[in-house]
Amino acid sequence: MPHMFDWDSLDDIAIGLTDKYPDVDPLTVRFTDLHKWITELPGFAGDPLQSNESKLEAIQMAWHEEWQDRK
Repeated sequence: MPHMFDWDSLDDIAIGLTDKYPDVDPLTVRFTDLHKWITELPGFAGDPLQSNESKLEAIQMAWHEEWQDRK
């Protein structure tokens, strides 16, 4: 069974997005796409209706930091 995580698991989401989209600059991704990509990550168990702009912004910043660290 894969590791399960939700909207508050910023590090897990950032790592998952960086693994899946290594060539995408996170700051260029629209929140509608970001929401979809997060809910499609293996192990994501959060309620899609529980996201909001503040959570998506925090995830985008965590993803950007992870992405920068790997460059």
